[in-house]
This record gives sequence, structure tokens and C-alpha cells, in this order.
Amino acid sequence: MNLIIKKNILLENKETKGFLADAFYVEGEQKLPLVIFVHGYKGYKDWGAWELMAHKLAKAGFFFVKFNFSHNGTTIEDPENFADLEAFGNNNYSKELSDLGVVIDHFSKDPHIDDQKIVLIGHSRGGGISIIKTFEDERINGLITLASVDTLDRFPKEEAFENWKRSGVYYALNGRTKQEMPHYYQFYEDYEKDIHRFDVERAAEMAKAYMLIIHGTDDEAVESKQAEHLHILNPNSELFLIENANHTFGAKEPWAGDQLPEDLYCVTEKCIDFIKGKLQ
Repeated sequence: MNLIIKKNILLENKETKGFLADAFYVEGEQKLPLVIFVHGYKGYKDWGAWELMAHKLAKAGFFFVKFNFSHNGTTIEDPENFADLEAFGNNNYSKELSDLGVVIDHFSKDPHIDDQKIVLIGHSRGGGISIIKTFEDERINGLITLASVDTLDRFPKEEAFENWKRSGVYYALNGRTKQEMPHYYQFYEDYEKDIHRFDVERAAEMAKAYMLIIHGTDDEAVESKQAEHLHILNPNSELFLIENANHTFGAKEPWAGDQLPEDLYCVTEKCIDFIKGKLQ
């Protein structure tokens, strides 16, 4: 089995800026389902064990893509570190949805792709973005959420919000890198002006794609009741809870091993079974 890996493909988005994507697939005569991984808040394509997950999904018969959002704080020159905090501070949901559209447009034209089989896998905030994109883009016929949020209204509240509005910026500490990561008030302004579009609950209710909701019961960042809520909103979805799994399903950055952590292995196997069962 000859696994082909194309790293750091440069994609241009006129609405945002250039960003990088990776593609993984096994060459063959059959066209492959396109599976796109959407990272979350303070995430990036090379974080932790995502690379191992990519290998496993590609070997299972999918054309797997992961990418960095243009304003996630990484750069084209340094895709594995938050080297551009100014970009991070200027990120918003409109930019992320635009970037995801560019990824779908680019890779759905690849000659190895069956463009009738497009699946999003969104982690954490990337789950919320993926739910909205699935509702908006009828090309997407499979959606998998991993530890997804059920709302994008995840802003400071009350006094902290007023301080943010007044000063124009608030900072969130990155516990791993110890960086103070800025969030400019434009983030909320972008959300507020298009609040109907960014309604994850509405998008989950309306999405027509096959939907699998995966969550760990010991998620320290997004409670598993949010997964249960998404499942209630879309009763045609499948809910898969992993007992005692955390927000990243046992993975961490850096990931030194050459094997997936047990919970993420379980996640990946479930994803493979779901996609094959629904789209192949």
C-alpha cells in the first residue's frame, strides 16, 4: 500500500490570506471520498496525533485533508507554532467559513476525488464551523463532529465583556505555550452582524448530511451534554460517547509515539465505519 503524502500545499483565499493544507491518499483506480479535518480553537493541522489519524483514514480508502485556518496564528513559514498573534487576534467565524470553502473547492477538483462523497470532521470549535458549513454547502454529504461545541456564542460575559468592548482586546493564556493570545473586539462584531448565520443549533437542525456526533464523557473543555444536545436537534444523527475520554481523546502536543492513543484510535475506527457505511 503506497501512501502518498503531500505536505504544506499553499492555498490562496482572496477574502483572507494564504494558508497551508496537507493531503493523504493511497493511489488507485477508484475515485476516493474526500474527508476534510477542521481543527478547533488554538488548534492547527500538525497538532498532536492528527498526523497519525490522517495516515489511518487515508489507508482506509479516503482522500484525507487537514489544513490550518488562515488566521489561526500559525504562518506559512512556521505552520506548527503561533508565530503570528496579530492574525490570531483578527480571526473570526466568517474567515474560518471562507477558508473551509476554499479547501472544499480546491480538493473537490482533484482527479482522485469522488466529488459526490465529501465529509467534514470537525473538532471542538471546528465542529461548530463544520455544522454551519454542512448546512450551507449541499456538496457535503457526511458530517462527523469530535468534541464539538453546540454554540459559537463563546465570548466573555457581563463585566468581562464590557471590559473587552471598552479596551478592544482580551487575552487568553495558552497553557502549553504560555503565550497571551489576543482576541480583538472585531471577533464579536463579526459574529453579531451575522448572528443568524452562526446559529449552530439551527444549522444542526437543518443539515441534510449523514451526521455522527462523537464526544468523550470526561471532556474538560466542552461538556458531553453539548453532544447530547446536538443529537436532540438532529434526531437522524448518531451519537457515540466514549467513556472517560477527554477533549482531545488522549492526544497531546507534542505526540511522541507512533501509535494513536487508545481513545483517538477508537474515534478513528468509528469514523471509518461510519463513512464506509453511509457513503460506500
